[in-house]
Amino acid sequence: MPHTDASTDTGAGPTPQLGGNVEDTLDLRLPEELLALFQEDEQSGDLEDGDTTETSDLLDNPAGWGSANTSAGAFHLAPVRIERDLARISRWMNDPAVAAFWGLAGPDSVTAAHLRAQLDGDGRSIPCLGVLSGIPMSYFEVYRADLDPVARHYPARPHDIGIHLLIGGVADRGRGVGSTLLRAVADLVLDNRPRCARVIAEPDLRNTPSVSAFLSAGFRFSAEVDLPDKRAALMVRDRALRKLL
Repeated sequence: MPHTDASTDTGAGPTPQLGGNVEDTLDLRLPEELLALFQEDEQSGDLEDGDTTETSDLLDNPAGWGSANTSAGAFHLAPVRIERDLARISRWMNDPAVAAFWGLAGPDSVTAAHLRAQLDGDGRSIPCLGVLSGIPMSYFEVYRADLDPVARHYPARPHDIGIHLLIGGVADRGRGVGSTLLRAVADLVLDNRPRCARVIAEPDLRNTPSVSAFLSAGFRFSAEVDLPDKRAALMVRDRALRKLL
């Protein structure tokens, strides 16, 4: 696998197919009434925290989170548009190093189905391009970990946010970019989601470079977690410790 934080999957993207029963981010369907309650809670909570902008869904819009100034350049998240981004993301998914952890190699239709499942879903997972100095060079999934099947496997807290990441270009791997982007995205989440007390990720425990990248980005190793498709390292970035790590 690529070196350290240049690992292609510093989160927990879909792993190679293990059959139709494998849980992933979109397998858990919540009743409309329960979703409405979560949305109400988000709106009232944001207003209580002094935010006058109402939240219309479960995760709001990462495109509105602004940019982060990093040592590698200005960085921001751009929500995926299939007609614009499919070929690029599919090409990344067919990189053997990426495919080993995401399991989405194949024709464009494989990646398209994965993206559409999120884009047509209830808003709990948002696929984004990571744009560094104006160049799309990474792929992120920002998701509500507390509403995800992963919440069944660790002591989830309300408003936990999870992230998955792959670095697209080989030239951007192995030089510290992954850790830089992980820290930037975690900071964007914490700055824009006032009720989120921590950002989590669950890289495959065997993916030592990914775990190292998260540690370098200010995450702490919390536990080993048995997920349906892998044994994962639960990585946590706490709001309370963000200035210390």
